[in-house]
Parts: sequence; C-alpha cells; structure tokens
Amino acid sequence: MKVMKFGGTSVGAPARMKEVTKLATSSNEPVFLVLSAMSGTTNSLVEISDYLYKKNADGANEVINSLEQKYMKHVEELYSTEEYKEITRNFLISEFNYLRSFTKELFTSFEEKSIIAQGEMMSTNMVANYMKEQGINAVLLNALDFMRTDKNSEPDPSYIKEKLTKILEENKGAQVYITQGFICRNAYGEIDNLQRGGSDYTASLIGAAINADEIQIWTDIDGMHNNDPRIVDKTEPVHQLHFEEAAELAYFGAKILHPTCVQPAKYAGIPVRLLNTMDPSAEGTTISTRTEYGKIKAVAAKDNIIAIKIKSSRMLLATGFLRKVFEIFESYQTPIDMICTSEVGISMSIDNSSHLGEIVDELKKYGTVTVDTGMCIICVVGDLDWSNIGFETQVLEALKNIPVRMISYGGSNYNISFLIKEEDKRRALQSLSDTLFK
Repeated sequence: MKVMKFGGTSVGAPARMKEVTKLATSSNEPVFLVLSAMSGTTNSLVEISDYLYKKNADGANEVINSLEQKYMKHVEELYSTEEYKEITRNFLISEFNYLRSFTKELFTSFEEKSIIAQGEMMSTNMVANYMKEQGINAVLLNALDFMRTDKNSEPDPSYIKEKLTKILEENKGAQVYITQGFICRNAYGEIDNLQRGGSDYTASLIGAAINADEIQIWTDIDGMHNNDPRIVDKTEPVHQLHFEEAAELAYFGAKILHPTCVQPAKYAGIPVRLLNTMDPSAEGTTISTRTEYGKIKAVAAKDNIIAIKIKSSRMLLATGFLRKVFEIFESYQTPIDMICTSEVGISMSIDNSSHLGEIVDELKKYGTVTVDTGMCIICVVGDLDWSNIGFETQVLEALKNIPVRMISYGGSNYNISFLIKEEDKRRALQSLSDTLFK
C-alpha cells in the first residue's frame, strides 16, 4: 500500500479535490490518503482563535460566517447529486456551529488546538463524500483515534502502529483510506498537533506503522530543486536524494520538506517521493537509502542567522569550557547551527533571537562576546565524504569573491556550510549554481 499526502494547495478548491481523487484511484492497489486543510482555512481558524483570545466574539463570528459561506459554495461546485450536497452541508453546519460554541465560553490554548483541527476534519470529510458519490469504496478514519504524542510531545510510534493496525483490520477491503494530517492527541488525551512537519510527519508516521511500499508527498512544485528557484536562474529538480541529504537541505532552507518528517520513513527503510499535483507526470524527487557517490546534489540557504563569538584567553586548555558554553544555550532552549573553535575562542550561529540578550549576558562571564546579525548559512549538499578529492575546491572557487565568516565541514559526510552576510546570499547562490551545476 502507498501513502499519499496532499497539502492545502492540492485540496484548495473543488477542482483540486477532484484531481486528488483521480490520482488516488489511478491504480487498482489500495492507497492511504493524508490530507491537509484547504489552503487558507488554517489561517482563518487561527484568526478566529485570536479574536476569541481578545474576547471579541463579534470578530470571531464574522470570520466564521465568511468561512462558512466559502465552504457552502464549494459544496455546490464539488458534488453533482443533491444527496451528497445535503450530507456535506449538514456536516459543515455542525462544524461551524461547533466553532460558534467557543464564542460563548472561556477560551484557552487547548480550545485553540481544537479549533485549528477542524480544517483537516472538513477537508477529509468533503473528499471522502466526493469519492463515495463517485462509487469509490473510501473509508474516512479519524486521526485522533490513532495518532498520539507522548509526554515529551514526540510521536508515539508503538501506540500509532497498534491502534492503526487494529483500525485497518476492522475496515478491510477499502480502495482508499483517508485521514487528517497534522492533528493528534497528546499523552493526556487532549486534541493537539504534530507541529514540526505537520501533515508530512503524519504521512511518514503512517507509512512506517503500516510498512508502506512508498510514501508520496504531493505539493505544487516538482520536488526539491538543486538551488532556490525564487532566487537563482535555471534550477532543476534533484531526482535522487539520500535521507541524510534531504534532511540537510530541509534543515538549511529547502521549505518543501521539514527535516524531522522523513525520520520515521528513514528508520523503516521506506522511500519518500516528492511529487507535483500540478504536473503529475513529472519525475519529482525520490528520497531513499541510495547514495550517488561523489556527487554534489544541491544548495540551500537559511536566513536570519546570528553569529556569536566568545574570545577568552582562559579557554586555552580549560577543561569544561565548551560544556559551560553549551549549557547556556541549552538553558534557553536555543539550538546551535554551526560551530568553530580555536585556542582562544569559539564561534557559533543560532537562528532564534528570543533569548539573545540573556545568552550574551551569561556568555560574558567567560570572555569577550561579539554578535553579528543579518547573517545567512549557505549549505552545499551531496556525497561529500573527505575521500572524494576536489569538491571543496569547487565550492571554494565558487565563493572566492564572497566574504565568509565561518566554514563548517566534517560533522556530516553530506554537508559543507558557510556563514555569510544576507546581502551576499543572491550572489553566492548564483555563483554556486554556475560553478557546480554547469
């Protein structure tokens, strides 16, 4: 069985829902669909929550009414029979009445997550009803019945596998299984969400739980490109990536995928394909355990980086110096992206400025601290093992006219990173493309 995930744009209108149905039923094998909320819906639900936090029931009701009108219009366009129009209208009326119920009571963060979850509930119900109208044996499964996180807010794969296996056993023989992406219950049974990776994470977790043949992530672009197409001319899709390469690209700026969401598929050895709903015939990108040896695959960039340098003569041969520095960042839950050390100093980069002032104050106990903002990490990804002679020269040649603040290499066989000023990003990315992907 394949798992197919479709994002908000892919189910963003009745015509797109019909196209998803065609893609899901293009073969005779059963498929498992994971759907996001219709594009724009989650933003509206967040806006409703914001009004409720501010105790503005009129503002919330205005957004609810506007969203309801939009969905009722979609019903007229999506279904051809009065029977399924009526079934879906009644469902949506109950959904929007549920949203209105929050305007009459005290509002908390738990209610916000319940509100946001309704976007996926509506999109999956609409697609399931459309498939049934077309005579397709489709079963709608509630993700809240099997998708759960533990007390550390991490997915609970054993629970997911156990519950989902039982649910599928009870619903044998369906052509299409449909469920919601992103949403789940937490360890206390409350409605929550997966946050990082959203619906992609759901698809990967389901794929691992049912030992799927393949996990397909359908978006509105044809896979990961070898550079940022918004900035660089003539980029091309990368057709094959190792899981580690994909994770590096995702972490360092490739927005098509979240770095954590393919981990369950990686551990289960299930290939992930990134495909384009607007061009289903495009090859896209396949992510697997396969490595193309000695090949540079792609370049990505991560903005809004802050460089911090601590200079201290006390660092020389000082046992525990690095530990003390890392503990400061840990205490403020601020991850470090890059790090370089010397005899008398240490430089590192972060992408979260929430506690920058406090971090700098504590670091000053150990040395002189300087901070550079407006920085950017450029990441070159491929099979970059140190035994592959010459690739560093190619990369450095491409950046010979770009001031480089830091270089990080050796922590991974798949990545070499450079810290530069954001103002130099466009030049750097274009030069790397011209040099590496001729």
